[in-house]
Amino acid sequence: MMGRTIFIDPGRCIGCQACVSACRECDSHRGKSMIHLDYTDEGQSVASLPTVCMHCEDPVAPCAEVCPADAILVTADGVVQQADTTRCIGCANCVNACPFGVPKIDLGAKLQMKCNLCYDRTAYGLAPMCATVCPTGALFYGTVEELQAERPGVQVADTFVFGSTEVRTGVAMVVPADKVQWPVPGGLPVVEINGKDVRR
Repeated sequence: MMGRTIFIDPGRCIGCQACVSACRECDSHRGKSMIHLDYTDEGQSVASLPTVCMHCEDPVAPCAEVCPADAILVTADGVVQQADTTRCIGCANCVNACPFGVPKIDLGAKLQMKCNLCYDRTAYGLAPMCATVCPTGALFYGTVEELQAERPGVQVADTFVFGSTEVRTGVAMVVPADKVQWPVPGGLPVVEINGKDVRR
């Protein structure tokens, strides 16, 4: 399994946005947050989910695989970097290829933007900014052994399935122990295409 990485524990997220603010403070992000919070049932509940790059590993990060300009570097330790500003052409292929909906395009700059695991910090053994400020531990940085020592019995998943495609990731998700199945279904189920119900 993975080494030190981010573990996302949605059950602990309180939607406080501390991670979003901290991400803006990272030196390499120049005032823009590369993490966002999704409110899964807005107006009905306070449920929220921090979304960071999952740093896909297998076979190759889909965003990097489809980049026509070879602008997305994957480091030897598996971190999928933000697009190289000297190569990115802002075509949005990476946005369309990402199964987790993470990369965004800055239309003005014609540049892809996404979480790079605070590589300027994690390369030196420091935790990403988002994980350092999370008050509830919804974003935990460490090894799976460290996570399990702090939270006995916790189950994590790093393999997700989207239709017939399986994606292994460098970032893991905490999953309910009584609902564990591998690979974990990714994304929302498709229920309608062009107005036609496709659930049957």
